[in-house]
Amino acid sequence: MIIRETSHSFYMILQHDHAFLSGEIVRHFDENSLLSKEAFAHVQYAAYEHDRGWIGLDETPIWNDRSREPYSFSDYPLLPKLAFYRIGLDEIEETSAYAALLCSMHFCSFFARSNDSDCLAFLQKERKRQERIKGEIQEVNDELVMQHFRLLQFSDNLSLYLCFLNEPGASKENEHPWFRKGFMNTETLHTSNQLFIPRWLNRGEITVDPFPFQEEFPLSLKYKEVSKKNIKEKGIAEAFHHSELKELCFFIRRP
Repeated sequence: MIIRETSHSFYMILQHDHAFLSGEIVRHFDENSLLSKEAFAHVQYAAYEHDRGWIGLDETPIWNDRSREPYSFSDYPLLPKLAFYRIGLDEIEETSAYAALLCSMHFCSFFARSNDSDCLAFLQKERKRQERIKGEIQEVNDELVMQHFRLLQFSDNLSLYLCFLNEPGASKENEHPWFRKGFMNTETLHTSNQLFIPRWLNRGEITVDPFPFQEEFPLSLKYKEVSKKNIKEKGIAEAFHHSELKELCFFIRRP
């Protein structure tokens, strides 16, 4: 779950709905910027499905007593999160081994600096998955795999940028610190060799510079605004399920 708190409510976005935006971002990406158009459909699938492991977790939101807010993707208890990451990766691999490779690399990057024993066990198992899949794919182009991995990361980050980690329309100085200086590791995705820098033009329009897409395009985001009053009266799970599903529409524009 992606969470943004206001004085009277929590904006809540399902991870799989966030992932749909990631897929749309990759679908509109300019393939001519990549080393090859090979396997691009699998990259799209990876972006659309990368958070499918969260489907079960997000079905029933749970409350974080310490922070007094719903658990989000960033603070969700580690063991169930790792278990559902594996479930999601197994399901992705049933359809596309290459997409599972990219998603596995993506998840491993979250824990690359961790010394936690459970994280290390997760990394070990996923690296074995990655090596097995690479062994099954003929003539693996490691440079292209890395570029596809960076594209998946970019799509995830741009989607998070849109998914209320920022107030829509926020000025650069008020953006989430993850994004103020641009999206990390994106310089290999464009001929300019520059980091992609996002910016809100207004509450409904965003630009990315340099512009990496085929054309300008619309996106729509599903979310719920759950009032703190209802949470206090009904509990987080019931309050979430009875809140109205809303949709926010915006455009990705050229600089």
